[in-house]
Amino acid sequence: MALRIEDYGVLGDLQTAALVGRDGSIDWLCLPRFDSPACFAALLGDERHGMWRLAPAAGGLAARRRYRGDSLVLETEWDTPGGTVRVIDFMPHRGESPDVVRIVEGVSGRVAMHGELRLRLDYGSVVPWVRRVDGDLAAVAGPDALWLATPVPLEGRDFATVADFTVAAGERVPFVLTHSPSHLPRPEPVDAERALAETEAMWAGWMSGLDFSCGNERWHEAVRRSLVVLKGLTYEPTGGILAAATTSLPEQLGGSRNWDYRYCWLRDATFTLQALLGTGFVAEAAAWREWLLRAVAGDPAELQIMYGIDGTRRLPEAELGWLPGYEGASPVRVGNLAAGQFQLDVWGEVLDGLHLSRSAGIDAGEPAWRLQRALLDFLEGAWREPDSSLWEVRGDPRHFVHSKVMAWAGLDRAVQAVERFGLDGPVERWKRVREEIHADVCRHGFDAGRGTFTQHYGSAGLDAALLLIPQVGFLPFDDPRVVGTVRAVQRELCEDGLLLRYRTEDGVDGLPGDEGAFLACTFWLADALLGIGETAEAVGLFERLLDLRNDLGLLAEEYDVRHGRQVGNTPQAFSHVGLVNTARHLAGTHPADLEPRRRSAERGVGGRRA
Repeated sequence: MALRIEDYGVLGDLQTAALVGRDGSIDWLCLPRFDSPACFAALLGDERHGMWRLAPAAGGLAARRRYRGDSLVLETEWDTPGGTVRVIDFMPHRGESPDVVRIVEGVSGRVAMHGELRLRLDYGSVVPWVRRVDGDLAAVAGPDALWLATPVPLEGRDFATVADFTVAAGERVPFVLTHSPSHLPRPEPVDAERALAETEAMWAGWMSGLDFSCGNERWHEAVRRSLVVLKGLTYEPTGGILAAATTSLPEQLGGSRNWDYRYCWLRDATFTLQALLGTGFVAEAAAWREWLLRAVAGDPAELQIMYGIDGTRRLPEAELGWLPGYEGASPVRVGNLAAGQFQLDVWGEVLDGLHLSRSAGIDAGEPAWRLQRALLDFLEGAWREPDSSLWEVRGDPRHFVHSKVMAWAGLDRAVQAVERFGLDGPVERWKRVREEIHADVCRHGFDAGRGTFTQHYGSAGLDAALLLIPQVGFLPFDDPRVVGTVRAVQRELCEDGLLLRYRTEDGVDGLPGDEGAFLACTFWLADALLGIGETAEAVGLFERLLDLRNDLGLLAEEYDVRHGRQVGNTPQAFSHVGLVNTARHLAGTHPADLEPRRRSAERGVGGRRA
């Protein structure tokens, strides 16, 4: 059975990722890419579905673990009656065949160790053919081949490969698992010690580009770790940043809200660009923007909310019936049906993200502007349509307020592109449409009796996304309607101080069950509290969120306040982006376009009253 979600650490090589538990078991690994079928899927079942444990023979959870500096090199230590042992886990960044390297290091005394490798291809459904080649292990099944190199004697037992050995103080024993296409020759093996030094140097070199100052050391370290996570979730060949490294970790323990997050969501673009540009990582921001431009190229009417890490459009959803799911939460899904939904806000998100990159000096020139003009043409004619909202509800389409606000934002950024950057376009027409959307939202999406905007037209329910109304410049923070909305959302959607996306019992999303508090939304609440002048309250909430990280500084998508556990896919980019941006806001730094947005609101462009 899998461990708690917070008991896992993540490894990565900028092509894929692995989850390693406190018990020394790698329970999740997709090869060769993030979105490939898993060869270790015990996370969603048990050891029969694939895992690789390397730990003291006596078993048990590790006494302590940590990342080496600003890296994804993980050290896990156990104290045993015979001594202390350390396992160093990492994935070298060599841009070719992916490897997982594990080095067992004797710290003190002598410790009996046990290794158990169960390779199960295609999400635990295929047992590979295993043989010995030149003293190493070779496993083949269909298109995949895996090679295990180690000086330790290996033994086949019960469709697993086991290793029993003893390590003494000062000794270091390497294990290297390498993947390659089965029709190609074996890749050149990596030297474990050299790869370790090179991997640490790569991460240290990358973090040297950080441009962020904060007087609070705890916040500063949290930002650094979150940025490492975001880098680790980047598919380097294309620059795409996926939402999370996993699929089907449940939003409710034992529930059915289990989705595949190993893809790139367009609405994450602006928030991610803010986090990267605001901390000095311009190259990563530019690569993400280029991915964005390639992914959305084509007919604007066919814009999707998400794409594969290489820009793939077709993401069919299927259920893997042989996997019982994390702690029995089923079904296990791969692919994501939401890719085919109409979600109006995405057009605004893309236009906002491209505006942000232009404001920061990252501009692809005329071709990018022509693409934006095409997106605007579609948005002008589609903004009145009901949609499925940013939360990808599977109930009936509705007129969601946040979706309309983002349509407004898309038109607003077009107006700014003409007025600030001298680009060509029918600015007067765009202004008229922008004003029409603004008036429509204020007329149909605001509950005057309660003093708050609502989730959708005609609804009494609320939505955490309403907190973004002032952030995108639709109204200023000091507008009474914004203050009223912030307080209403805080009052009606908080559980133990953490924010739900919306109340699932309203039935809007068309799904059974419940879900945890959404961490990105809670960071938005901290931002909103800061915006309306409640600085101490915002700081307190941010500190509370930092407390929810695991011992390695990792956050999943949600938090179950009733069970005191992280839930949802992990590590979640949206959560870590929220952490970085809120820390920056609280530290007094802002992305390049926030000041223009604020000035627009003050002079009435975005903040005029209906």
